[in-house]
Amino acid sequence: MSNRHYHVTFLRHGESVGNLENRFQGQADFPLTGLGRSQAQAVAEKWRENARSFQRAISSPLLRARETAEIICAALQSPLEFDQDWMEIDNGLISGLSVEEAMQNFPKPPYLTPYTRYGQTGESRWQLYLRAGRAIQHLLDHPAESTLIVAHGGILNMALYAILGIQPQADHSGARFQFHNTGYADFLYDPVSHSWRMLNFNGHPDGKDAWA
Repeated sequence: MSNRHYHVTFLRHGESVGNLENRFQGQADFPLTGLGRSQAQAVAEKWRENARSFQRAISSPLLRARETAEIICAALQSPLEFDQDWMEIDNGLISGLSVEEAMQNFPKPPYLTPYTRYGQTGESRWQLYLRAGRAIQHLLDHPAESTLIVAHGGILNMALYAILGIQPQADHSGARFQFHNTGYADFLYDPVSHSWRMLNFNGHPDGKDAWA
């Protein structure tokens, strides 16, 4: 790989307590479960066996992402930093609530535009999209290198939207990239030709469904 290329791996955190309890996590801070730690360790062991390494690793500071990143980076001896731009969507008043609690207390509006705020007071999909674009910009402000991003399903979807030139659609229509726990996608970016290439999408490595 030429040193002019950015090799970026986007990885979703392992199973969290919020996932296990079927909650709308958003920016509520749930730690990993035992299974989540095992999932992160499995990815770390697989990558170590394949001699994968990262010159830089960036994680959301939320516990479920932080713990996942720390497990992987310790195994691969990769330097780790944290960036709030990679946090999950702020979903307002439904943050941390179970699906049943959210539906009872804050019913979903009959129609969601890209500007509708989640949980009445949270971010809209458009705001999340702009934040993801800013995070990509910051990533590319650095010299070309191999970088691991550890984050969440919502923000990772908007990062891929920004990369692929997709705009947020109304009412959750349009493309969706299903990052399950410790699912990841590998991209190569050539800044000379502004060419993004998806090298791999392993979005469902453990065979389980889970809430973002």
